[in-house]
Amino acid sequence: MNNSSTADWFQDRIAAAVAPLLPGFAVEAVAEIDSTNTELMRRARAGRVEPVLLVTERQTAGRGRMGRPWQSSDMRQPESASLMFSLGMSLAPADWSGLSLAVGVAVAEGLDPSGEHKVGLKWPNDVWVNDRKLVGILIETALPSDGGPDASRYVVIGIGINIGAREGDGMRTPPAWLHQWRPEASAPGVLAELAEPLVRTVLDFEARGFAPFAERFAARDVLRGREVTLSDGTAGLCEGVAWGGELQVRTDAGLQLISSDEVSVRPRGMSF
Repeated sequence: MNNSSTADWFQDRIAAAVAPLLPGFAVEAVAEIDSTNTELMRRARAGRVEPVLLVTERQTAGRGRMGRPWQSSDMRQPESASLMFSLGMSLAPADWSGLSLAVGVAVAEGLDPSGEHKVGLKWPNDVWVNDRKLVGILIETALPSDGGPDASRYVVIGIGINIGAREGDGMRTPPAWLHQWRPEASAPGVLAELAEPLVRTVLDFEARGFAPFAERFAARDVLRGREVTLSDGTAGLCEGVAWGGELQVRTDAGLQLISSDEVSVRPRGMSF
């Protein structure tokens, strides 16, 4: 891991807000790293499972869902900056289903509280604006080395947000960026806004599952009511998300409940 970040990430402010919820919580900022998720997973496999938020100015090997590369830009170039961070903490929910959806709710509501800018949620782990990708979310878990089947897991929640303008070359989904409606936004400022509500959301999910977030997700669901195509070629009408976090797609064979993160979904006409 490279040297500490030279940017002011409001570490003390964030830690003061989050520590009452997560005792021992720390914020670490680095100038450059391969991937914040990869680093926290390395630590977890080595037995380091303290609660931490790791943020970087630049990632050299960022990862997205299904092993796809996350194309991040350098925070040190404000006109095209990205916010790239990972939250690591131990978690033991009764049911893990829907965690990425709850995280998406927290991020979308944090970036667009009133819904005025149409920041929506695309199952299972993206935040979109007008069919353009604003945020990617990648969640990974590791079992502690001495944990049994009922032990808590260490969860790593990676979030990448386009702050400045982005080129769409080579991207499966065209990008959106926060400066389109918040030109004054900065990566450190957005992190300070999101960190504490994100932790609260994850803890609420641990205690109560996805059900309390279902209606909030539905209010921003960009697929509901649209014709969609699954990555296996199946087509149908999206009927929203069930209380357990499954995507509901009405096909010629009947209603399908999609729960696997290995299934991709796109509005009909958009390529994978």
